[in-house]
This record gives sequence, C-alpha cells and structure tokens, in this order.
Amino acid sequence: MIERVPASTAALTKRRTAANIAATDMTSTSDKPVVLFIDDEVQMRRLIRACLERNGYEVLEASTGEDGLAAAIDSQPGVIILDLGLPDMDGMVVLRRLREWSKVPVIVLSVRDRDSDKVSALDSGANDYLSKPFSTNELLARLRVLQRYDQPAAKVSVFTSGHLQVDLSLRTVKVRGQLVKLARTEYALLRFFVQHAGRVLTHGQLLREIWDLDDVEKTARLRVYVTYLREKLETNPTKPELLITVSGVGYRLNVRE
Repeated sequence: MIERVPASTAALTKRRTAANIAATDMTSTSDKPVVLFIDDEVQMRRLIRACLERNGYEVLEASTGEDGLAAAIDSQPGVIILDLGLPDMDGMVVLRRLREWSKVPVIVLSVRDRDSDKVSALDSGANDYLSKPFSTNELLARLRVLQRYDQPAAKVSVFTSGHLQVDLSLRTVKVRGQLVKLARTEYALLRFFVQHAGRVLTHGQLLREIWDLDDVEKTARLRVYVTYLREKLETNPTKPELLITVSGVGYRLNVRE
C-alpha cells in the first residue's frame, strides 16, 4: 500500500488538494517538480525519495498498481517512475491503463533487461527505461532531460545538444554554427528525434512515424538514414555522441550541454 504520513485513506504520501496541484508539467505551486514513484520495495522507495528530495523534487509514493493509478489521477504528477514488478498487476498493465488518459512522462525501472521487454515498454508509451541496478546519477540525468524536452514541440523551437543546433520553426540545422543541408527524409527523422530528445525510440516507432511501416523487420532502411545523419552531424560518425544506438531496441538522441 501507499506510505501515508500521517495515515489516511488518501492514495498519496503527502495529501494535496486540487488548489495545490499544477498541471502535468513537472512543476507545482512550491516550484518543485512532482514525481510519483510506484514500486513495492520499501528500501527502493526510501532510496529514491532521499535522492530526489536532495535534488529539489517533491516525491509521492505508491506500492501497488491500483494505488499508483489512483495517485496519478489525484495528484497529476509531472513525471512517474514505474517499476514493472508490482504485487497486484504487472507494471505494463499500469502503463497501458495510464496511457488511456494521460501523456505524463513515464520512466520504467525494472530488473527485466531483455531487449523485448524494453521494446514493449517503450512501444506502450514509456518515455525511458532503466534496468536495475542503476545509478541515481543516471536517473537524475534522465529526469532532467524530461524536464527540459518532454514538452509540446511548439514550446521547444530551438534544440541544442553539444555542437548541434536545430531550429524547428525555421527548419534549419547547424553544426558548429555552420548550416547543414539535409534531405527531406533525413530532416523528418532528425525532427522526430529532436521532438523526443533523450528518449529511446524503438525501431518500430521510427519506421511507423517516418515511413508508415509496421514491419519492424525492415530496419535496414532506418539504419541507412541514421548513418546519413551521423555522417553529417557527428564529429566522428564511427563513434557517435549524438545519435546513440540502443542495441536491439532503437536509437536515442543524446542531450549534451
């Protein structure tokens, strides 16, 4: 069940009224990003709570899928961290039910590290996937990416990562300040990466978005265009720092300072 301080029938660790809850945009009236952590392991919740609160987050907790869904409805958090191994229902069920009504960013945590599990979670709407064990620094980095870029595309018209700059409103791409000419499909692929910067995009998601293909076996075309982009954007295309391959799953556009 959800830890309650003090004990109550509410589905939250800290009871919050509607007047104190902001929309799903990682901010609250206390100017702290609100994170809902759904995990049945008490020690894990304590560890993550301590880490996040030290770094300026407000943390709500739930230990079952049902309580997590209730808390998501009640609190409208800015991001959800979801463990897949819950006692009352599989975390994938929680994710699918959540996506029926909410676009809140979700980071999945799990001991399941097979490529098929990662692909399934990401295709079902997860924004990111961390396999246990993981470092808290890595979790914090993923949260910062969501805060910065997991917003409606119109709010982020200029994307910058390292030496790369993409202006979505002007449809321009610059590398070290120099304009780079991209073919139509290359730009469409890069734009989709920018709109989901920092997020792992599966082969299936990319094929459906860019080429309207449902056959995930046809990844050769995707690999070719990723290679094209790397040749134009990366300092060393053979050792990419921007377009990162997630083996067996897909690709991630890295967010660098």
